Amino acid sequence: MAEIGKLNTLRVVKEVDFGLYLDGGEHGEILLPKRYVPENAKPEDILEVFIYLDSEDRIIATTETPHIMLGEFACLKAVAVSSMGAFLDWGLMKDLFVPFREQKLKMEEGRWYIVTVYLDSETKRLVASAKIEKFLDNIPPDYEAGQEVDLLIVGETDLGFNAIINNQHLGVIYKNEIFQPLRKGERIKGYIKKIREDEKIDLLLQKPGYAKVDDISMKIVNVLKSHDGYLPVTDKSDPDTIYELFGVSKKTYKKAIGALFKFRLIDIEDKGIRLK
Repeated sequence: MAEIGKLNTLRVVKEVDFGLYLDGGEHGEILLPKRYVPENAKPEDILEVFIYLDSEDRIIATTETPHIMLGEFACLKAVAVSSMGAFLDWGLMKDLFVPFREQKLKMEEGRWYIVTVYLDSETKRLVASAKIEKFLDNIPPDYEAGQEVDLLIVGETDLGFNAIINNQHLGVIYKNEIFQPLRKGERIKGYIKKIREDEKIDLLLQKPGYAKVDDISMKIVNVLKSHDGYLPVTDKSDPDTIYELFGVSKKTYKKAIGALFKFRLIDIEDKGIRLK
């Protein structure tokens, strides 16, 4: 059955002047308006579409992919504010509605907000909420230390940065373990450091093992990341080249890459260094 708020793979039932009708199962036939119809699409084809309600509360399909789907979290821009609430740009023609009751503070046009999308039980409409905490940590965390996870940066705190983990839990990245700039709404990979007894989650931005290296080594790692994981620089390279890249002396550089190699974080090749 077609699910509202998610991507669905549906069969084309018939073609009409104004688009295609898709088999929506219990929802009946769902219109894919002509503007979204792929070239040469025809009955019996299988299409991937996003399902939502249009401005007249009719179930409708689109081949466009929104910035956020049901149960997900994202940082979206408020594009309008009315007497009923705010409207966010989520990449579709119809903006995403946030009622006042789901706003932490009154939203302002032009500002960005971390929100989630849920299905209103009464109207069956997709609605956004900035009160994200009630949608997180509703199931026990089931992660392993060192596990790679998807993170959405929520914002800065006195401890560091809060981040949403896999659209399910909230975790913290401590400021003394951050070696790169972060911004609200940024999506990055991270790693589980540990789950505390109170089920709060500590995070790392680098693979476990990186915590054992110093700031200079981390700077080298970050420069490597910005160059696709490889640099044609060795312990025999010109000191000026090393300083230009990393801002350190050749002696300090050699010590740092030695530590990175010891912790198996890089490979030292004949003509350069490479992240593992």
